[in-house]
Amino acid sequence: MKKVTLTNVNTGRKVEVMVDTDTDDKALIGAGKAPNETARVVSVTGADEAIQRATVAKPSMDDRVALFAGVARCLERNISTIKSFELQANRVKSPRYKGMIAEISTKISQGEKVSEAMGEFDDLFGDDVLALIRAGEEAGQLPEVCKRIATGNKKTLRILKKLKTGMIYPGIVLSMAIGIIILMSFTLVPEVKKLYGSFNAELPGATVLMMNISDILIHYPYLAVIPFACIFFLFKKWGKIYSNVGVQKVLINLPTAGGIIRKSAAAVSFRCLAMLMEANVRISNALRITSESAPHIYYKEFFGRIQKHIEDGLMLPEAFLMESHWLGPDGRNICGILEISAETGSATDMLNEIADDYEDELDTIAGQIDKILEPITILVLGVVVGTIIYAIYGPIFGLGKVILPDTTKGKNQPVPQMNAPK
Repeated sequence: MKKVTLTNVNTGRKVEVMVDTDTDDKALIGAGKAPNETARVVSVTGADEAIQRATVAKPSMDDRVALFAGVARCLERNISTIKSFELQANRVKSPRYKGMIAEISTKISQGEKVSEAMGEFDDLFGDDVLALIRAGEEAGQLPEVCKRIATGNKKTLRILKKLKTGMIYPGIVLSMAIGIIILMSFTLVPEVKKLYGSFNAELPGATVLMMNISDILIHYPYLAVIPFACIFFLFKKWGKIYSNVGVQKVLINLPTAGGIIRKSAAAVSFRCLAMLMEANVRISNALRITSESAPHIYYKEFFGRIQKHIEDGLMLPEAFLMESHWLGPDGRNICGILEISAETGSATDMLNEIADDYEDELDTIAGQIDKILEPITILVLGVVVGTIIYAIYGPIFGLGKVILPDTTKGKNQPVPQMNAPK
């Protein structure tokens, strides 16, 4: 990791830029040094490097979109490939992308192909992107391919941002509910426990549970951080959690979330396949790459099976029809579109149309995600609040017999009559 301090010779203003690379020369390229700037490069090592890596901006789809859109625009204007990459250093935000740009520029200047240079960064570029770049190089259409990658990722990024924005409200409500429970566990519940405990009466299960939670938090207060840490971990590591096959199978069967997951996976997969076929990648290779890059296990399995059917000699519509059950309710509809493409010879157009339809549906859902989740959020909050109220006030109705015992018992019993003496 390198820290580059850039100083403007005209204004004297200084800017610090972090670049994830190994040499000072590459650090200057990654920092995007301008001709009217001086630079000072310092290596960041040890604990300082660990802190920087934990706090700096992480690689994101925003960086990918900015990179490919900028490279495509430069190549279209006949700017050299090396210069096209170097000009993107100030457009990306993460040190990882800045270092990658410097590395690729250096390797291209040494005679390597763009696809070979980018192949060393498999954590930033998947097989689908590398296959497209390779095909673009071979066909002499690298600017068009970069533009397609940027456009496809930009659509996906827009939808993801809307979905993430819609999740803010439920996340805030859930955090507030957990916070209220923890606060009451430290304040109200101990007093309630003293009150109800003095009567030695049987308490409802909800009340007992709340008292037990209060006892645990009072004796081990640091445990109160765990729920918030879990929420933070869930949002922070959602990508790794979602990559688990079991999690994917469970989520896709949920009523509302399942439809969003299925449409999202279909949009990404069909867009990838359309771009690969449009770049003249061999159909079997395109299906294999699409299967490997599909975001859901069902679609990985679907395109993997389609690839095997194609290699066995089946036509694309026939293969789709045999495996349409993997696509859910839309399977037959997609097969119908593929049959039209076989008759008209417009497979890539039809695949793009399928991806466009899914993206439009996702865009609509993403714009209404807050309205979709609002009833569920209100229901969850109502259950939490109702449980708390019942746990605190429910025992009051049963303590009447303890506080005011039934003293009338036996008073209304009939008095036995004595027989009068004869």
